[in-house]
Amino acid sequence: MLTIHAADAVLGAPEGADAVAVDGGVVVAVGPYAELAAARPQARVRRWSGLITPGLVNVTATALLETAYHPDPREADVLGTEPLTGDAVTALGMDDARWGASARRGLQRMLRHGTTAVAGTFTRPAVRTVVVRSGLRVHAPRTGAMDVPVSLDPLAGVRAPADAFAGAPAVGAPADLAVFAVRDAEQLVAAGAGSCVATVLGGRLVFRSS
Repeated sequence: MLTIHAADAVLGAPEGADAVAVDGGVVVAVGPYAELAAARPQARVRRWSGLITPGLVNVTATALLETAYHPDPREADVLGTEPLTGDAVTALGMDDARWGASARRGLQRMLRHGTTAVAGTFTRPAVRTVVVRSGLRVHAPRTGAMDVPVSLDPLAGVRAPADAFAGAPAVGAPADLAVFAVRDAEQLVAAGAGSCVATVLGGRLVFRSS
């Protein structure tokens, strides 16, 4: 479906550009909302408050999905809500089914941080299956990823914000976008990816904050 995502600004776009038009999973236009809407009166419009950016790539996804356990909300009373690692995971006696369920929850948490791509090699069959079915882009492992702290926030510890972006909201590019409740790149770095209010993957809205 032809959709225009309009916000306060689009990161990396010319001054005055505050909207991205998406059709069939591809970016078809970037520019001022008034111009995009006038040329596409049939488009559905999604309005956001904040900054539209490319989707983020999490370079620590292998560790987050294959060595950490993401508790089910029903386990919160016993296990808490944060990812478990090390001996805490060993004590759970993990099997393939539990690794797969954990990975699904982990990927949902990534989507809530504007992630549209993961980098790394996934060796656990159950995790690999979940990643493939999720639709997230899978990139080759990033050089220097070992120096980045394992985090759901792809912006944590990166040398430059651009290192965390999976692409660019350019015409012809996949419609993988994120919207953050900030005004510019400086505020995004300060606030982190937890300020995400929406994630678009292949043109589909896969996360929207309540």
